[in-house]
Amino acid sequence: MQIIPSEYIDKKNETSLSITMLNGSVIALKGVDANPDALRGRSLDFVIMDEFADMKATAWTEVLRPSLSDREGNAMWIGTPKGRNHFYDLWTYGIDQHDGWKSFSFTTLDGGNVSAEEIESARRDLDDRTFQQEYEAKFVNYSGIIYYNFKREESVKQVFDDGTPLHIGMDFNLDPMSAVICIRQGQDLMAIDEIVMYGSNTDEMADEIRQRYPDRQITIYPDPASRQRKTSAGGRTDLSILQNAGFAVKVRNSHPAIRDRINAVNSRLKSGEGRHLFADPKCKQTIKSLERQTYKEGTSQPNKDDGFDHMNDALGYLVEFLYPVRREYDVPQPTRWT
Repeated sequence: MQIIPSEYIDKKNETSLSITMLNGSVIALKGVDANPDALRGRSLDFVIMDEFADMKATAWTEVLRPSLSDREGNAMWIGTPKGRNHFYDLWTYGIDQHDGWKSFSFTTLDGGNVSAEEIESARRDLDDRTFQQEYEAKFVNYSGIIYYNFKREESVKQVFDDGTPLHIGMDFNLDPMSAVICIRQGQDLMAIDEIVMYGSNTDEMADEIRQRYPDRQITIYPDPASRQRKTSAGGRTDLSILQNAGFAVKVRNSHPAIRDRINAVNSRLKSGEGRHLFADPKCKQTIKSLERQTYKEGTSQPNKDDGFDHMNDALGYLVEFLYPVRREYDVPQPTRWT
């Protein structure tokens, strides 16, 4: 079936895989696998990227997205999920209701081109993960996901900041330093903001928090390593820096077991009593980290190679202190310097 009526077409070029319309518009089929940069320099009204999960993310971010700006054009992405990669990142914009974005998911059965009998046959032949990805259009979790109770559709929601005291989890890694900023609403802990600072230090992190929230009551829950003196900080500790900045600080005398920290977060994400840990859509790194951090293959050790550990550690120090799964730790009283 001919989609474009012949009376609208000026010429076809089978070599360049393009059609020129009578009004001068051009519809062209292009490949991006070998050299996405070859598409630079064009002003586009509309672009469709098919099987985007198999393309390089930079084909969109560095080449095609800028090409739409001149004409304020639009884009559409089509494809089969391939884990939670750059295709998933774009898909979540529609799920999170970003302005101008919409996301749709259709199964193979919805398409109407494959019989129900064949789909059931495939279900018997394939493992669950592959079937869900290829036939049910699901962005399946990575194998060995740590925070398995995090579900974007249920764990991410708009949070109203009611001005109540802030509770901030903090990790002191230099690249980056990370802080997740939360409020408590009844039994629920709500992440309303986050701070990610590269090549920074604790003094700068304290300044950033004060600039963002100058008149709020703030308690910080840092890495227990904050008690250690640092040569780079003139012999001060991260703990003393935060206290001197006027924050209340709650920190354990020693690190809780990693497993206990992970269990505490998973328990708040979902337990028999329901979900009690949520993140506002603006907390992009927090959401991505909870969604994607995995264990190292064949071990119970969290993978720290992908950079998802920093924000999870920051959140974990806060959650484990407030809602410990195990309660035998020595919990010191908070100290506030004024």
